[in-house]
Amino acid sequence: MKIHWLIPVLLLGIFLGSGCSPKSPEGNLPPEEENVTVAVKNGDLKGTLRMPQKEAKPILVILIPGSGPTDRNGNNPQAGENNSLKMIAEALSEEGFSSLRYDKRGIGESKGLLVKESDLTFEDSITDVLAWVEKYQKDSRFSQIILLGHSEGALIGAAAASRSPAVKALISVAGTAVPADELLLSQLKVQAPDLYEASVPLVEELRQGRLIPKVPLNLFSIFRPSVQPYLISWFSYDPREVMASVKVPVLILHGDRDLQVPVEDAEKLKAVNPAAELLVVPGMNHILKDAPEDPQGNFATYSDPDLPLSDVFITKVLEFLCKR
Repeated sequence: MKIHWLIPVLLLGIFLGSGCSPKSPEGNLPPEEENVTVAVKNGDLKGTLRMPQKEAKPILVILIPGSGPTDRNGNNPQAGENNSLKMIAEALSEEGFSSLRYDKRGIGESKGLLVKESDLTFEDSITDVLAWVEKYQKDSRFSQIILLGHSEGALIGAAAASRSPAVKALISVAGTAVPADELLLSQLKVQAPDLYEASVPLVEELRQGRLIPKVPLNLFSIFRPSVQPYLISWFSYDPREVMASVKVPVLILHGDRDLQVPVEDAEKLKAVNPAAELLVVPGMNHILKDAPEDPQGNFATYSDPDLPLSDVFITKVLEFLCKR
């Protein structure tokens, strides 16, 4: 089954590390990785648990991937291999934090969980994160659970954090503040103006929770019947309302060279959750890498798995975790 997706994929001064206890490379054991599973609807989700060997009870950070066929490492066959989530996991373990990254339904080793595209809803993405939280909330190896969601995963993480008292903090990265129906229409208006007007009534039908049995051929790839259940469930979530409901500490991170989600969205999320920390990372793009200003050079970073993450981004994440 092939799933098509329209929606893509404050300077910190001198960096002094994460603010945690100083690293002592000599004698450090390499982190351990193990394949893990959690039971969910229709089967098991598959993931990777990465743990530093020297920490007695580290924080566990659950990494939530973004939209489309994005795997546990942050890679998407439509956009390229960038290893962003894998690099976050590696950076966390270097500073004594554990991480859990996973393949979503229908992706990677969790591919078997999605037999039909019509079975997938946005709500499934939230309950899947909550299944991981429930699995590890009583695990004596960890001191607490924190969620880090990227792109669409930022909204999923915020929804999960608002529901589970076991989640002690949220890191929202490159998340949109605009409901998906508005985002879809705005992208169509810019990228495919010839399709925009015809899409407006279809989006309104889905917004009202009504399926569209007959879709015009030129709009079929976007509104095909099999994807409509997901769109209906996704359209029902307003990221600003969800972020406003999050009561645990929140860090909002966004790159000022993000070509997919405007930086103003981060400011809107901050506005509805005034207690949240906000950092706009200079030079960082949507996949958390330092990128040039020109769009072609920016998108070229999406398929460079060796390009490191933004130093400013990682430093701020570690600083936030060390306060917990």
